[in-house]
Amino acid sequence: MDLVIRNARLMTCDPAREGLGMIERGAIAIEGGTVAWLGADVDRPQGRDEVDVAGRLVTPGLVDCHTHAIFAGDRANEFAMRAAGKSYLEIAAAGGGIQATLGPTRAASDDELCTLLDARLAIALAHGTTTVEVKSGYDLTVEGELRLLRCIARSAARGAPRVVPTLLAHLVPAEREGDRATYVRELCEQLIPSAARERLATSVDIYCDTGAYTLAEARAILAAARAAGLAVRAHAGQFMDLGAAELLGELGAWSADHLEQVSAAGIAALARAGTVAVMLPGACVQLRLPVPPVAQLRAAGVPMAIASDLNPGSSYCEVLPVQMWLATTHFAMTVEEAWLGVTRHAARALGESTAGVLAPGRAADLVVWDCTEPADIAYRYGSAGGLVREVYAAGQPTRRAS
Repeated sequence: MDLVIRNARLMTCDPAREGLGMIERGAIAIEGGTVAWLGADVDRPQGRDEVDVAGRLVTPGLVDCHTHAIFAGDRANEFAMRAAGKSYLEIAAAGGGIQATLGPTRAASDDELCTLLDARLAIALAHGTTTVEVKSGYDLTVEGELRLLRCIARSAARGAPRVVPTLLAHLVPAEREGDRATYVRELCEQLIPSAARERLATSVDIYCDTGAYTLAEARAILAAARAAGLAVRAHAGQFMDLGAAELLGELGAWSADHLEQVSAAGIAALARAGTVAVMLPGACVQLRLPVPPVAQLRAAGVPMAIASDLNPGSSYCEVLPVQMWLATTHFAMTVEEAWLGVTRHAARALGESTAGVLAPGRAADLVVWDCTEPADIAYRYGSAGGLVREVYAAGQPTRRAS
């Protein structure tokens, strides 16, 4: 074997095993960038390189399944306004929100955008994230959105972390409000087919909510995505339940994200379809929104993921352990749910068949933590970067402790 990591408290997150799939005093063997074997340390195969982790926790690399990581500028002024009591919708109505990021992003060069994206990806990787979804959505023109997706592809080609690109229909730009129908047709007939043809995205995400796209517009855009061979996802019910969850269940969507507002019928539709509910606690807490109905989602058997929602307006955070802390404290999710939410279920939300689980044939993306208990990562969220001893991507070390 290329590498054997031994004497580990191994968390596999393998659905074939109970709970988090723990193997006490375990070992994992890596060959050619994939997991070739794992099991009890006493049964381990020989490796050309062997690393004794002295009983430390070893987990799958974290998977961040919802980010808006490619943008220029920031909106710290909006943070101050929100801290003073202004709501997200009030700030947006005053010219803030997504519209405020369009100018800096459109003005930035490709090199500038890639440099900014690479820096954010590096922070995520240093904190244990080995797979990151990155959405377009901060240009809102056909050519501009394709440019963002090409920049994402350029950063993805540089290696770790693995990048999963998503085409996001974010909202109708202010200058196109007078001809919304024409703009939606451009997305359906030009942007989505072009992105699919160039293989710039694996899925289309749409923001279906008050102030964004209507349910009818979402249906048309997601139908165009499916016709182009792309999977579908949505920002659903962050501020108002427009019935997006039911639509996503009907279409067999990969994920429904936010869900602060969702009906019992919507939850049932997601459960029937096996759609992942993506919890975004950073944005929820910062915007002072109601907590999603976690207990009802749990009772219905809807798999739940947790993501950073990295964006300049409501969750400027690249670090998943912070989101795990928020999910366990503010959303009343269990530690087990939090871990599955940033590993197996998050990978499922992206249609990723190799990430999020340590098992033979899966990608050798893993983290060695300077602790032994799974709860430590959320419990000690403020020192999460310090708890990361080593991150391996495709079997190769990417970040060593000093």
